[in-house]
Amino acid sequence: MCYGKCARCIGHSLVWLAVLCIVANILLYFPNGETKYASDDHLSRFVWFFSGIVGGGVLMLLPAFVFIGLEEEDCCGCCGQENCGKRCAMLSSVLAALIGIAGSGYCVIVAALGLAEGPLCQDYLGQWNYTFAKTEGQYLMDTSTWSECREPRHIVEWNVTLFSILLALGGIEFILCLIQIINGVLGGICGYCCSRQQRYDC
Repeated sequence: MCYGKCARCIGHSLVWLAVLCIVANILLYFPNGETKYASDDHLSRFVWFFSGIVGGGVLMLLPAFVFIGLEEEDCCGCCGQENCGKRCAMLSSVLAALIGIAGSGYCVIVAALGLAEGPLCQDYLGQWNYTFAKTEGQYLMDTSTWSECREPRHIVEWNVTLFSILLALGGIEFILCLIQIINGVLGGICGYCCSRQQRYDC
């Protein structure tokens, strides 16, 4: 396989995943499309951790663009070797992938904690609290208890859906960055490029 093309494919995938993470995180601030809950500070505390915006979003764009640029990387001739630059570029992508792993890992952890704790909502007594915090996530399997949150309406479904999306997207990003670490190491050590103009073996 061509390590450069593989990296570019991973990079493009990460760009789209990062955009989706940012959108999902932004939607968490507006339950049912309303802004009053954010202004009144009636949102889950894990919404304010910016896991999708920072972790799965901004931090993911850096490695994504590094991976996209690898196929066109043309810094040959260092160390007296024609393709040493290609090898160094592939190995340097491993560092970028580690940044991606940190960002996606943060996104996954915060999303999982947000799902486990449940949303901040108003109960039957008119009190704002984390109604499902002590259920250790068991509420996710018992949808009949979701009606205990009276305000915002359907907040449980809103949080569960969006945090689940962030969890899934972050997990995919994590796996892709792991793949790029392997791809980068192999490309750096073996130094193989599939283009017709440039090809070099171990």
